Amino acid sequence: MATHFEVHENAVPELAEAVEAERLDAVGIAVQWVNETITQELQGLAPSSQAEVDQVLRTFFERKVQEDKERKELEKNLENLALQLPSSLMLPPQPTPPPPPAKKKGQKQGRKTSVMEKPLPPLEPVETVLCGSMAVGAVSLAVAKTSASLDSHPLYFSIASLKHQEKPAKLTIPLLMVSLVCCGKSSPGKLNLMKEVICVPHPGLMAKQGMEMLMGIQKQIIKTIEAPPPPKAETKKGHNGGRRGQPVTGKMSHLGCLTLNYDAIEQPLLLIQGVCANLGLELGTNLYLAINCAAHELVDYNKGKYEVMLGTYKSTIEMVDLYVDLISKFPSIIALIDPFRKEDSDQWDSLYNALGSRCYIIAGSASKSIPKLLEEGSIRTPRSSGRILTHTNQTTVSDLVAISSLLDSKKHVAVFGSMDGESSDDSLVDLAVGLGVQFIKLGGLSRGERVTKYNRIFAIEDELVQNGTLGFKEELTFVQLSEEDEKAAKEPVAEAAPAGELPGRPEPIFPTEVLQEPA
Repeated sequence: MATHFEVHENAVPELAEAVEAERLDAVGIAVQWVNETITQELQGLAPSSQAEVDQVLRTFFERKVQEDKERKELEKNLENLALQLPSSLMLPPQPTPPPPPAKKKGQKQGRKTSVMEKPLPPLEPVETVLCGSMAVGAVSLAVAKTSASLDSHPLYFSIASLKHQEKPAKLTIPLLMVSLVCCGKSSPGKLNLMKEVICVPHPGLMAKQGMEMLMGIQKQIIKTIEAPPPPKAETKKGHNGGRRGQPVTGKMSHLGCLTLNYDAIEQPLLLIQGVCANLGLELGTNLYLAINCAAHELVDYNKGKYEVMLGTYKSTIEMVDLYVDLISKFPSIIALIDPFRKEDSDQWDSLYNALGSRCYIIAGSASKSIPKLLEEGSIRTPRSSGRILTHTNQTTVSDLVAISSLLDSKKHVAVFGSMDGESSDDSLVDLAVGLGVQFIKLGGLSRGERVTKYNRIFAIEDELVQNGTLGFKEELTFVQLSEEDEKAAKEPVAEAAPAGELPGRPEPIFPTEVLQEPA
């Protein structure tokens, strides 16, 4: 079972040790819950009764949440009691803070910058994660796997039957979202904005064909960045000619992709564009791009802005303009993931209105947890084209079925994603195929916990081909809903031509093999 704990690149040893200790504590409590109370409460239930099992697990978890709340209230009361000291022992009142310093001589009056730019909305309260909650999600998945095994069906088939209440005639393999390059906050260069530059093979390709193409691209990227830099031109006295030079590979990130040293937003995109050209491939035809912006990691709260590059800060309004300009320059970008914090709802609205007909605006970290979304019964905030779904903590299989059905009914895109603290179990792929999500995002092409899942994708694809049950993936379309549509009930949107395919996109070409040498 994947944990919700984030993996911090370049973390100091003290932080890494603290996170590991907290994780081990959570795992220990989860194991205790499984071996004791959960085992007792599930005895006598049939593994095929997934909804009933998940309801028992949900009731168990709610009881644990209440116990934790009562414990914290008791601790708080004890602390307050200890603070009720005699007046003679109380601390003297704190002095009034000094007034703010006067404006410096020569400072211009009436500057409107701070008035024109709205301050960042305050952070919303963090959703608390109950220590041990992963027991609920893990047991729910174990029951689903048990039921599939007893019925002699693969897990993905059982999940699809659970969602549609009937045996599926056709199943499709989600489109791969493969991370090739990392230029985020932890990368050595100045660029912060692109935590992941992601490649998406054309829907007309089999998963194995797409993977062969992407492996060829990654090999070519490594060759390109390891090539010696060209000789520097003569420079004027006192100038060093710029220190950028060639990008260098720092290391393989925990996401399984290359960490590169870049100083400008366009550089990683131009790198992939050039590599594709050398391989006889064309962005927007054979494959597309997506960017995980991870904007919540870029905020400087002292300045109230996003630090997109080292020393370069953008307001929320400027960020919208930046994204619109980026999509105009690189129309092969079909998705922006977490372009803002979840609190910046106005900017999510503005970006969706500006780009929703040309690319997917997807909420990952900016989305609430699946149980919270189901509790509220709404996916309207932040305004987006879709969500990244993850299976962790108290999320049950029934929750996954419910949220994917809700996204389908609202014409939203579902991306099944892996966690930072991912395990080597490949059930995530079966869940994605069974739920019928449009994309699966597993990270890069390295590290065993990710490679295992890619191999499972190929195995399922082969099974579906042999059984004659492999369905065809639809072309990418971008459905931009109005606010009235989103406020409507679960009634499906009227059948109409999908709004806003990318203009000028050439006819797709379906390569069956990757060129090994540059054209």
